[in-house]
Amino acid sequence: MTADLSWMLEDIVHNVPHARHAVLLSADGLPRGATEGLAEKDVRTISAAMAGMQSLSRATAHFAGPEEDRQWNQTVIEFSHGWIFLIGAGQGSYLAAAAAPDVDMQQISFRMHRLVARLGNNLTSPPRVGGEDAGAPRGSAPRQQSSGDTGFALGELDQVMSEVKGARHAVLLGSDGLPRGATNGMGRDLADTVSAAMTGIHAYSRVTSQFAGVIEDAEWRQTVIEFQHGWIFLMAAGPDAFLAAAAEHDCDIEQFTTRLHEVVPGLTSAATPGKATDHA
Repeated sequence: MTADLSWMLEDIVHNVPHARHAVLLSADGLPRGATEGLAEKDVRTISAAMAGMQSLSRATAHFAGPEEDRQWNQTVIEFSHGWIFLIGAGQGSYLAAAAAPDVDMQQISFRMHRLVARLGNNLTSPPRVGGEDAGAPRGSAPRQQSSGDTGFALGELDQVMSEVKGARHAVLLGSDGLPRGATNGMGRDLADTVSAAMTGIHAYSRVTSQFAGVIEDAEWRQTVIEFQHGWIFLMAAGPDAFLAAAAEHDCDIEQFTTRLHEVVPGLTSAATPGKATDHA
């Protein structure tokens, strides 16, 4: 049985203003330690959700781009009341931290990575997956859209891809997890796969809302996945739809997300009614 490493996690909440909690977990979703102030049942819930989040995050690597180096770097969840950060901690372990909206993101990232380095040999959990990308073979490229997919492409998304250097793909999905449309050249097979994964990522994101802070009318805003080769953004696109978009790692992220938010109102009519309320 491995040692409880909770005492080491206090470094984050003690030294980063507006940091709230930290949890160390195994790839199988078992808690290895947590900062004070979290109930045991909440730690178990957070650990299970974060394990599912990292697994699905890795599985979307092919959506971010076809490069061979698809190392997953981190997943960040933004709520109206705070942030959640998830990074690898070596040897099949992961570190999750929660913070208030006004946290210094560079500072908490620095502290998290420094803590991972300090944990070092204390982590002995074997990795659950053999590679950085469990979702697709290395070197595989997204499938291209077939000629039978007429009407599936969304011109508004194609416009964004053409305007922003490094923008790659985007898919609009409904609350039922089915794609409603995508950028030109993105086939239905890839859209189906990405939509299913993003539906799970959204669900895991909402489960972790109380980890970011307890507040009424907490609202999920977006989940961002960073890879060595690119970015994936999942954001709300109205009360019954979501937008998933991918870009190269050196893309101007601020320009990309700004343009995506600008076209979202025109996309919502493409999604069928459903329940996709983002209040946790």
